[in-house]
Amino acid sequence: MMEQKFVLHFVLLVLGIQTTTLAAPPSDDNLPPRPKEGGVTTRYCEFYNGSTTNCDPAKDANCPPNPLQEECAPVEADKSVHCFVLWLYDNITNTAYPKVKGCFVDTVSCKDRSANCRLHYAKLPLVHCCCEGDLCNRNLTFPSLDSVMAQTEVPPQRIPASAVPDTDDTQAVIAYTLTPLFILFAVLVACYLLYRKRKGSSFAELANGEASLSRPPSAGAGMENETGTLVGQVTLCEVRARGRFGAVWRAKLGQRDVAVKVFPLQDKQSWLAEQEVFRLPRMDHPDILHYIGVDKQGDNLQAEYWLITAYHEKGSLCDYLKAHTLTWSEAWRVAACVARGLSHLHEEGGGKPAVAHRDFKSKNVLLKADLSACIADFGLALIFVPARGCGDAHGQVGTRRYMAPEVLDGAINFTKDAFLRIDMYACALVLWEIASRCSEGGAESTSQYRLPLEEEVGSHPSLEEMQEAVVQRKLRPHIQPQWRNHPGLGVLCDTMEECWDHDAEARLSASCVLERVAAQRPASDSAPLLIHELARAPRTPC
Repeated sequence: MMEQKFVLHFVLLVLGIQTTTLAAPPSDDNLPPRPKEGGVTTRYCEFYNGSTTNCDPAKDANCPPNPLQEECAPVEADKSVHCFVLWLYDNITNTAYPKVKGCFVDTVSCKDRSANCRLHYAKLPLVHCCCEGDLCNRNLTFPSLDSVMAQTEVPPQRIPASAVPDTDDTQAVIAYTLTPLFILFAVLVACYLLYRKRKGSSFAELANGEASLSRPPSAGAGMENETGTLVGQVTLCEVRARGRFGAVWRAKLGQRDVAVKVFPLQDKQSWLAEQEVFRLPRMDHPDILHYIGVDKQGDNLQAEYWLITAYHEKGSLCDYLKAHTLTWSEAWRVAACVARGLSHLHEEGGGKPAVAHRDFKSKNVLLKADLSACIADFGLALIFVPARGCGDAHGQVGTRRYMAPEVLDGAINFTKDAFLRIDMYACALVLWEIASRCSEGGAESTSQYRLPLEEEVGSHPSLEEMQEAVVQRKLRPHIQPQWRNHPGLGVLCDTMEECWDHDAEARLSASCVLERVAAQRPASDSAPLLIHELARAPRTPC
């Protein structure tokens, strides 16, 4: 499978389809390219990738303001930025439908400068068009396929003798054309071989996971299935959530409700990353989402990758808090599970390495029927295997609102402790969300749910806005004075303040947070907390 991924990357490089960022739409759909500093231009294009997440910014705080448009990365003035559409032709139904839309960088080949993206090239099963103008690929002109194919297949013509280049010119053209391609290919092959050498062991392990359905040893034996077997047993029922890497479905596996996270082809790496975390030793834990298996659906461009887990009807903590308040007993139970889950994730032992979540937030905490919680979504998680290290990890990942100051500032120390303390900053914000909806915290706690720092930076803050608020002004979510009147909430307030400290070294560890929260257990709560885990936790000043 890695060879297929390498070939796909090489094809994208040769085509020149560039990486872009989602952006708000321009004020005018047909503005010409705008010059920027240094003689470069930019453009906006409509975005679609065959599995675009149609999230609603009004309902989902983590959704981009306009997920169906993108801002093309700026290029030098001697190059052109176009919009394109790639269709996939179905020769059975004799129809074509859009597969990919986005930005395209080229110098000469895209000469259609009309406001509409008119189909002009076909090499079945792919059909392509490009145009020049902001959002010009929104308007599609689709003539009959036969006429386009006729235009594509140019008949032989007699070439005037004066137009035939001499031998030296021909050789020069061939040399200038093939040499850069050969060099590019050699560099890509070298990078690929180096990557395989560094990641060989982990890719070999993950490749086995792609070819079959498996569960961790702790989940029971006899669950090996060929690819496609599980897909045939699962019935998708309804979409319950959409996120950065795919949609989450409620599904049926026999008579059992399960959750199926469907990853599109381009997010296969996140599917592999989640598998790797779930298959670690000792990951069958009550405060970690229960893993059932994986499978693959479809082939080639239609491939989808499935991750099957336990299903929890109440959904995420974020969604639950929008519509419900918590008693102190319920708030304590959620906080205790969050602390215990992070503590287990961060600790190493028994063959399990330490793991940093790197995208911890209330959206990634799921609530069970009894309001105990479990941690989910390990697509960005970082496993600290001593031989592997973390030097190739990208520091600025996750959700902007929950990024620690050092992440926003780009000043991360790439060590295990540094990444774990980034998780603890996000944990403090989740604890604040829990406290803000506790009914015993006063009237302010039950008025309306708000995301951390929503009053200061709004619902969809940019990276620059978060940098100004968190790094420069050192703002943190407001703690209501009346919260401290409640003994348990008062301890929770002190704990969150020490976890979101601007100095990462001063933040509490997950085991310390667990110890503090466990000490505030309400007498009315009958849920077991696995006190023996506290006894094994390192005794540091908490």
